[in-house]
Amino acid sequence: MKVSRIAYKPVGMALGAASGMIAGAAFKQTWKIIEGEGDAPDALDEDRSWRQILLAAAIQGAVFAVVKAAVDRSGAVAARRLTGAWPG
Repeated sequence: MKVSRIAYKPVGMALGAASGMIAGAAFKQTWKIIEGEGDAPDALDEDRSWRQILLAAAIQGAVFAVVKAAVDRSGAVAARRLTGAWPG
């Protein structure tokens, strides 16, 4: 296994944690814009409709995927600039 790949592992883990926090905040703001409510429903929220629960799940998945991809790609580009090698 390449040394650059091993050295990037802790950086990748830290970026993953950061992307989760960023995505969570972005989803909350997105949900407020869409539904005008503070909290998004979860699957066991009996007072919410199927439509709301499935819409929230779909939006949350999309937001998390986009943020994770953007953070992962940015981290890899930064690693290449610093080391001259692509970490993957």
